[in-house]
Amino acid sequence: MSEDSKAQITTFRTASYEADPAAVHRVLLLYSGGLDTSVMLKWIQDEYSAEVVCLTVNLGQPGEDYAVIEDKALRLGALECNVVDAREEFAREYVLPAIKANALYGDYPLFTALGRPLIAKLAVEYARKTGCDTIAHGCTGKGNDQVRIEATVATLAPELKVIAPVRSWQMGREEEIAYAHEHGIPIKSSGGAESEAPYSIDDNLWGRSSEGRWIEDLDHAPQDDVFQLVTPPERAPDEAEVLEIEFERGVPVALGGERLELVELLERVAAAGARHGVGIVDHIEDRIVGLKVRDIYEVPAAAILLPAHRELERLVCTIHQNQFKAGLERQWAYLVYAGLWWEPLRADLDAYMEHVNELVSGTVGIKLFKGHARVVTRSAPGAVYDASLASFAESGGLFSQTASPGFIELWSLQSRMAWRLHNE
Repeated sequence: MSEDSKAQITTFRTASYEADPAAVHRVLLLYSGGLDTSVMLKWIQDEYSAEVVCLTVNLGQPGEDYAVIEDKALRLGALECNVVDAREEFAREYVLPAIKANALYGDYPLFTALGRPLIAKLAVEYARKTGCDTIAHGCTGKGNDQVRIEATVATLAPELKVIAPVRSWQMGREEEIAYAHEHGIPIKSSGGAESEAPYSIDDNLWGRSSEGRWIEDLDHAPQDDVFQLVTPPERAPDEAEVLEIEFERGVPVALGGERLELVELLERVAAAGARHGVGIVDHIEDRIVGLKVRDIYEVPAAAILLPAHRELERLVCTIHQNQFKAGLERQWAYLVYAGLWWEPLRADLDAYMEHVNELVSGTVGIKLFKGHARVVTRSAPGAVYDASLASFAESGGLFSQTASPGFIELWSLQSRMAWRLHNE
């Protein structure tokens, strides 16, 4: 490592978990095979004179060839590249709690925020297993993922240190591409020619995000080439499709009457939603680092399952449960978004979500049509609903319409008194 580089990196050490360059000998690199981490793999070897072990985590990213990713890592000098299929763990331990919590941050479903603590947890496990002293990731200094990954490492493995090359190497995407060409690193472009900066992509079972290029221009309408998962609604089928989704205790278990394992169910729902143009979100996000950033999200599975779950939950819970839970959902989503997956309050909230979802069993029909997903049918054995009570055609029994005037007089008493006091 050059003295100039060493001095520069040392200058930016502001936290106890950041690595001392002189103490970096073997690095566990979270490796996706994309531009950032491929450049990083070569750069770490050159700048730190360190060995690199790669870890690639499969969370259901569509279209990935993990044999190709592993081979690329080895050709670029990695000691080894471990590919971990974590789809089942991700679905059960991260996506499912998000469904039970109806997890939205602003107006979009959490998905990247759900994957990062699992990826970082696996990085800790493999760093210890392979004798690494440092974990490296490809997050920038302007994003939330650095918080999610580094907070996890600092929580679960205080003995391990972290380096974040993108945060310190002063290369933009054009400079990264030039570095890649100079060092013979292949580039997988998602947005055009190799010489163009591709979109910055993150995806998993639960969604896909795109950043960069024209997305940063708020006056620029979305270009179709960004949509690699969801069909643009205007090109979606002209015939609607109704999905019937069955839940047991808040867990989606069947689609169209066919029982499925969770990962397969998520994939099938995502495919149906993507076919019908469902789940596109063009979003201005308030990041925890203080920035407002535009992202394009494609979240077909979440855009279907969350409304279905929420509707069923609303049906089986009382008005008081529904109103109270909404506030806890916002708190849950914010903690996870903000990188505090390991915060004890999140586990406390999970306990409440689990208890409420003991009641959430039934079937919901969702109509998909040209970008829209709308609940059209619902049934639940535990529904707090009685058609005879709700009917305008009948009276009596548990609900007597003749009792309404007395209720109205008492219900409005304080409001009427206050209005008179302030206005007469």
